[in-house]
Amino acid sequence: MTILLDERVPRTLDALVREWARGDHRGTALEAWLFEDETARRAAEAVLSEAGIAARLRSAYKPLVHAFLEEIDLTGLTRVSVRYPVHGEADRLRFLSEAYPLAALLDGIETRFEPGAADMTYRVTLSYGDGRIVEHAVFAPNRLRTNHLGQVDLTPTGWLKVAHRPRGMPDRDEALETEIELVFHKVMAAVAAHDWPETEPYAETLAIDVEIPGIERPLDYGDEVMSTREALHEDFYFSLLEFFKHKSGRPPEDRGLQPGQIVPDIRAGEGDAHVRVELRPFAPPEDPARPEQDIETAEAAPGLDQIHRELAALPGETFEGISREGRPVRGIYRRGSRPAVLVTSGQHANETSAPVGTLRAVRRLLANPEANIAYIPVENPDGYALHGRLCEGNPRHMHHAARYTSLGNDLEYGRAEPLYEIGARNQALALSGAKLHLNLHGYPAHEWTRPLTGYLPRGFELWTIPKGFFLIMRHHPSWAETARTLIEAVTKGLSAVPGLAAFNRRQIEICAVHSGGTPYEIVNDVPCLVTADERHPTPMTLITEFPDETIYGEAYRFAHTVQMATVIAAEEAYASIMGQAV
Repeated sequence: MTILLDERVPRTLDALVREWARGDHRGTALEAWLFEDETARRAAEAVLSEAGIAARLRSAYKPLVHAFLEEIDLTGLTRVSVRYPVHGEADRLRFLSEAYPLAALLDGIETRFEPGAADMTYRVTLSYGDGRIVEHAVFAPNRLRTNHLGQVDLTPTGWLKVAHRPRGMPDRDEALETEIELVFHKVMAAVAAHDWPETEPYAETLAIDVEIPGIERPLDYGDEVMSTREALHEDFYFSLLEFFKHKSGRPPEDRGLQPGQIVPDIRAGEGDAHVRVELRPFAPPEDPARPEQDIETAEAAPGLDQIHRELAALPGETFEGISREGRPVRGIYRRGSRPAVLVTSGQHANETSAPVGTLRAVRRLLANPEANIAYIPVENPDGYALHGRLCEGNPRHMHHAARYTSLGNDLEYGRAEPLYEIGARNQALALSGAKLHLNLHGYPAHEWTRPLTGYLPRGFELWTIPKGFFLIMRHHPSWAETARTLIEAVTKGLSAVPGLAAFNRRQIEICAVHSGGTPYEIVNDVPCLVTADERHPTPMTLITEFPDETIYGEAYRFAHTVQMATVIAAEEAYASIMGQAV
């Protein structure tokens, strides 16, 4: 075990109160923007008020949304117009996206967004039923920073404004480095300073453990929640992947990098933040305990042991690969007269509705003795186990650290030897000869942000806001007509799933407002991307994307029902297209 960093970082809110509540600052007007929840900010305002200071402490994270939740009067509000900042060092839609999900929170109130100036201020005009017109200027503190790739990001930051100070002392209007920013940059500096090996993987596990205060605020729309701790996890994970890609000379879009397992574990803390970074060996391959459930009505991701028992109960020839940590990657193949289909899930193991949906679907398909199915329910068991462990501390977070294998790569892009996880898929294709691969996935059920490196998740901007259940068809060029026919048939079949069309329409509507439109086609109420791509071994690969990171209860049941329906509709449509329907 090698420790790269072990440090306490003072809480900015506490330091601010200590500095201004002592001595004689009476009469001072103080405004500050911090990455703190409302309860903590209001308590600090009360302490400062007792010291004679008129203080207003606001959120530095999603300041416009917080302004509507905390300060703006919504009573009798009929119309909202927002001019959002547009800055040359940021995506032109960055601040429109940062206003999400305001359009949904103001449901029933006419809301319009339009681009504004580069002055880091939202200009809000409110119209009320009694004829009043009220204007607000909502400051969004940001600063330019050079990131770990040598690029410049415009990033949210803490800020301090002080006026009316006694004895003619000067006003202040300046960036305020907060503990979440310091923790992030200290970790990135410690990783950059370490003497890493020349070849991959660089470590078994790079663990970043943080306890820190912050914001964890659910919103009254879908699964939305504002979480600075989740954002810190996402920024650490993807920034470290970017750092190691840069170190290895790989392009930013590369998914074959194998740096080792990167695990940020961000927990709620009180007082000063504590951060520890260390290189650890793999733990024994044990899986976190999860309650036994009826797969048909599961309300959360089941345990890997239960998934393997459910798989063993299905008819067919078994095959098995092995994960980097030594867990089995299990599958079955049942030969039949219908055209062969490969069904996989759990490639990205934090996308947990797909294993349950595929189990339900394959169970039904194999009731037909002519079905020809190869199936792997969890392709990335190491990631699946990690996701379970991380959810013990933060059950609602998306936990992208569990997305890739323990080698740190997307298993589909692994090197030839040793095969590890992709070996099971290779066996499935060799056994079945399938020309259609149903590859079931998910994506975040609430907004995905990286505020410490510019806010939008670099390289994944399309997926930052939920847009309903999504299909991606990748096909060899000569299969274009068949692929289009299959997409039409599958989406038509999905129209029978109760509630799916309404679910998609609502999410697409709100996403379009905050992302500037719909850069994809919509087929029978399902967003779709259809592209020619010869990279995949199968002529057609149909990928599902349900916003399932990380949902529970009725929302989870709906997710795996939609996944199940997609597999069944695709297998039936494919058999019909190939002229072998029974």
